[in-house]
Amino acid sequence: MPAAVHVRELTADDLDAAWELGRFAFGSDSQRPASTSTAVPGLTRYGAFDDAGRLVGKAVDLHHDQWWTGRAMPAADVAGVAVAPEARGRGVARAMLTALLRGAHERGAAISALYPTVAAPYRAFGWEAAGVLRTVDLATASLPRHQPAAHLTVRAGAPADLPAVAALYERVGRHRNGMLTRRGELFDFFAADRGLPGDGLTLVEAAGDLVGYAIWQRGRGYGADSVLTVDEALATTADAARELVGVLGSWASVAPTLRLCPLDGDAVSTHLPLESARDHKRDLWMHRPVDVARAVSARGWPAHASGTVDVTLADPLAEWNTGTWRLTVAEGAAELSRISGEADFRLDVRGFALLYTGAARARSVAQAGLLHHPAGVDPSALDLLGAGGPAQLLDYF
Repeated sequence: MPAAVHVRELTADDLDAAWELGRFAFGSDSQRPASTSTAVPGLTRYGAFDDAGRLVGKAVDLHHDQWWTGRAMPAADVAGVAVAPEARGRGVARAMLTALLRGAHERGAAISALYPTVAAPYRAFGWEAAGVLRTVDLATASLPRHQPAAHLTVRAGAPADLPAVAALYERVGRHRNGMLTRRGELFDFFAADRGLPGDGLTLVEAAGDLVGYAIWQRGRGYGADSVLTVDEALATTADAARELVGVLGSWASVAPTLRLCPLDGDAVSTHLPLESARDHKRDLWMHRPVDVARAVSARGWPAHASGTVDVTLADPLAEWNTGTWRLTVAEGAAELSRISGEADFRLDVRGFALLYTGAARARSVAQAGLLHHPAGVDPSALDLLGAGGPAQLLDYF
């Protein structure tokens, strides 16, 4: 393949080739989803072409928003990255992701997350591993039994209940870090049929208000290998969580295994026997800033966090992030402003991602070689960048 590669947004005429490239890369089913052959709002598709005009790579920028301590942050979440086998190792992915980051920066994105097939190439482009989306299996019979509460109503949900479900998800997620808002054109497009998202929706209400829900897939059969897959189970009160867990436990006679993605420290997880959970699947996710100044100013910050620290940042793919910055945090807000000279702390963009998401503290980042500082200088001042606790994703993309 010639050395030159040309990256641009895909048009409708490119979508057949993009589907075939992705189908072979990911081993997808030959039946093509309708969304792959039409324009979809809320995403940007990029393609890399060789000098002969052949599509040799593709990547998608998902225009998500993520919750960060009460504020919605514009994100460029990355999906569908694929390179033709004959073009691999020739800089195609770098060219595409450089263009994707530049386009995301121009449209106002602040941060980016992705689920890698393999982490090493994305590390070379500035993303770093920040967390794991765990899918676990539990013995359904091990769930605690619960006497139904008289003040709660449990019922099957219908499509008309989905706005209340979305509102409860937001109450749970908005004060965390990293969770998708599930708002915007992209989510509206895929929710347009207004059908239930699973086989069943179980609701728990208190005085007519939704306080808990579970979305589940029944699966096949009722023997020893039968699995009830819970796509999501969230609650805003301990009583509602106990009620949901009791309903899920009632499936034990026909679905001996319960499969779900626990959300760390939420109301439902605190009632699950997670000590006996077996990992079904672990999906690593990675993070990087698109624009470090926006990433700092657009998010919420804990009211107790306060301080100032200077840092020199290196970001080879997003040169607008490179330079020396002063981080100032006070009264639930923060700012990253450019200053002249070199700071004592020299931080790689991957180290920024680790600190920002709360995946590691400054001493560990320094030990990993992603933060450099003079001997005798305590790097923990940069822990300020991770104030607010670790980030977590609950959506796979």
